[in-house]
Amino acid sequence: MSKWKWIVVGAIGVCLGGGLLLKTDPGRELQFLLGGALVNLGYRMQDHLESSDFDHEDDILPEHVWKEIQSQNRLAASVRGTFPRTPRHPLVALVVCMDARLDTNELTGDTRKYYYIIRTAGSVLSEREEEMLELAVQNGVKLIVWTTHTDCAAEHAASSQEQRQQYPALAKAVDERDARLVEFLARPVIAARIADGSLAVKLVNIDTMTERMIPR
Repeated sequence: MSKWKWIVVGAIGVCLGGGLLLKTDPGRELQFLLGGALVNLGYRMQDHLESSDFDHEDDILPEHVWKEIQSQNRLAASVRGTFPRTPRHPLVALVVCMDARLDTNELTGDTRKYYYIIRTAGSVLSEREEEMLELAVQNGVKLIVWTTHTDCAAEHAASSQEQRQQYPALAKAVDERDARLVEFLARPVIAARIADGSLAVKLVNIDTMTERMIPR
């Protein structure tokens, strides 16, 4: 058995042992921590495999990428079918930029289904997203975490005169981002839930390199 397999088997054994032996809060925290470590290990095991997807630069064509996505989905779906997960109702809505460097699982180290995820360019809310968030709150969401992040391409575009001319709609959206958030907070349902303490809205800035959330 390879070194990686021994690491995975050992970590799983520790998690299962912790679940059986430790029913206290520290035991639960240990299981959560080890589960997050296993997820991180899975990311690290896949992270270096991009060369196996496409052997040559010429292979990186849209149809080849689509076939690769289909192949990966079949593999992932077979795993999900073999190891089904517990269904949960989201308690949190995360508003996150579409930047691929931001991984919403890694933001909290939590792969359980407690989260709605809204991804937009620059975390800018449109009226559609405002209504979707309000519907999520009506359906039980208790916390909305609205994020920005360092080294944001949308913010860079809005701050460059040349790119503002090239991407005027994006620049305008970033300009209006804070105003749209204020507009959302003033919606009657949202304002009432915040006032009675049944909803919290938190603003954070994410360090893109470490994914640490820093309250604004």
